Amino acid sequence: MAPAPLRVIPVKFLAGTLAIGSGLALGREGPTVQMGASFAYQTGRLARRSRTDCRALLAAGAGAGFAVAFNAPIAGVSFVCEGLVKRFEARTAIAALAACAVATWVGRAMFGDAPEYSVGPLTEPGLLKLPFFVLLGIGAGLAGMLYNRTLLATLRTTDRLSGPPVAMRAGMVGTAVGAIAWFAPSLVGGGGKLAQQALSGAGTLVVLPMLFLFRLGLIACSVAAGTPGGLLVPFLALGAELGLCFGLLCALALPGMALEPEDFALVGMAALFTAIVRAPLTAIVLVTEMTANLTMLLPMIVACFAAMLVPTLFGDVSILDALRKRLLDRRPIGTGPTTHRAPWNSC
Repeated sequence: MAPAPLRVIPVKFLAGTLAIGSGLALGREGPTVQMGASFAYQTGRLARRSRTDCRALLAAGAGAGFAVAFNAPIAGVSFVCEGLVKRFEARTAIAALAACAVATWVGRAMFGDAPEYSVGPLTEPGLLKLPFFVLLGIGAGLAGMLYNRTLLATLRTTDRLSGPPVAMRAGMVGTAVGAIAWFAPSLVGGGGKLAQQALSGAGTLVVLPMLFLFRLGLIACSVAAGTPGGLLVPFLALGAELGLCFGLLCALALPGMALEPEDFALVGMAALFTAIVRAPLTAIVLVTEMTANLTMLLPMIVACFAAMLVPTLFGDVSILDALRKRLLDRRPIGTGPTTHRAPWNSC
């Protein structure tokens, strides 16, 4: 499918700013990935590059949008190869490396080079504690399946609604989010502050499960509204909350093990990302770059292994593949593969 034309970029920019800025549970990486991909692809066409070059530029532009959204250049390259192209190609990798490096350099020049999240000093857990992170990965795998199925079920329900028009449905979602923001502003938005609180160990066993379920429903409703926005930032916060809740449970059940709940919060971000997107290398690199912490690298590896294994055994596909299939199924009959224009809010 051909990418969106250049005229979609300002629409995506403005609509994404309004949607995310108004409190919908969406991430900034959705608009930046699509804008970067569209701009790079159309630039290649204007330069009369070959179809292969334009395809590499498209992937590189998407990676640049990912990298600048998270201030994570290596994760941007990994996302291109592992999440989009799903294989390593020298041409694409070279283009992605250059694009992600330049995009991150520009972003840091404008906004600074501080990590996305600040974490305190963490102690690398010993080998006896690694089985707990495997259990966290299994829980994250099940939670990722719940996330994917909830989101897709909400979208299917929205598709079957033939009564109110699209704009009215979006307005109803916006009204509900506005009401929540009036009384509890910390509960709306992409969830960056919630993730930071979880990484700092702020939360209780009573509040965290309710917060997880509430945010899960809010994300599904925000996506169903049809406004531009990404899915990745919101479920990073969910992963931190899931990990912190699991860590608190383990610390309560086994006080003699001296388990640190904050360790599980950080690892939970990578594990849930893996379970939802099926990109473990991207998840590990992304969380490492966003937190500037290498201490939990081995626990993240074992947790992401389990988080990848569980949905694979159940035959559950990644959310990106499911949304792509949904988009292709909704393509008008008779539309060719190279002439179809993806809807401006497809991300």
